[in-house]
Amino acid sequence: MRGADTMSFMATAPSSAASIIVPAFREAPNIEPLVERAFAATQAAGIDAELIIVDDDSKDGTDAVVERLKPRYPVRLIVRKGERGLSSAVLAGFGQARFDRFVVLDADLQHPPEAIPELIRRLDKPGCDFVIATRYGGEGGVDSDWPLYRRIGSRVATLLARPLALLSDPMSGFFALHRSTWQRAEWLDPVGYKIALELYVKCRCRNPEEVPIRFAARSAGTSKAGITEGVRYLRHLLRLYRFRFPLVVAAAVVIVMVVVVSLVWAVFGGGPGKT
Repeated sequence: MRGADTMSFMATAPSSAASIIVPAFREAPNIEPLVERAFAATQAAGIDAELIIVDDDSKDGTDAVVERLKPRYPVRLIVRKGERGLSSAVLAGFGQARFDRFVVLDADLQHPPEAIPELIRRLDKPGCDFVIATRYGGEGGVDSDWPLYRRIGSRVATLLARPLALLSDPMSGFFALHRSTWQRAEWLDPVGYKIALELYVKCRCRNPEEVPIRFAARSAGTSKAGITEGVRYLRHLLRLYRFRFPLVVAAAVVIVMVVVVSLVWAVFGGGPGKT
């Protein structure tokens, strides 16, 4: 993934260049407008970009759409047949990226591709190690058509993650980072969809920037969110808390065990009245 050919290319890559990673599963209707809007934005900003779609073997015509776009845009398709999941798809895209700036966004057009140049501009600020597009900071917001239950769920999930990342929208799937930031992660073991939170914590980011965006309602395809993903998110949070605060988590486990043992002893042990 990081062989001599890639390194040789990067040595001569333009100073303003980025690899755009788009994880996808059954998003064929959204691919063409996403590609067109992304390259319209980067070309207007003078950014040399490539777009990598990592598809989990959707069999929905995504491959045909990409083939039709290739003559006009530097777009590539990676089809994964033996693995599934948004987070691992993003990491697979990183491994195939030609440039040293990574931008990640979803394929469903809820993230505005027009914001890509601003994420890259913020990433190039001295000391910045992570940029995230936010629905909840500055002038950010969500489309009025976004369901109320999704709004509430997003807010609750954000509050649960707040001790791990002092970001207004750590649940966002629209973010940017340098290759070097990704490479300094001790290990990455994401569960579910929240790869941005995984990277922010495991790469020990300290100097983030936020870009307010307007989060759109989905116009085509179907959402992959559900109860199963909610359970995976809670598992993911537990892993990240153990990584970020190992002593606190260990102490909490010990306290719970002491309380449980004490209660069991009080009920079944040699308490008052026992013979």
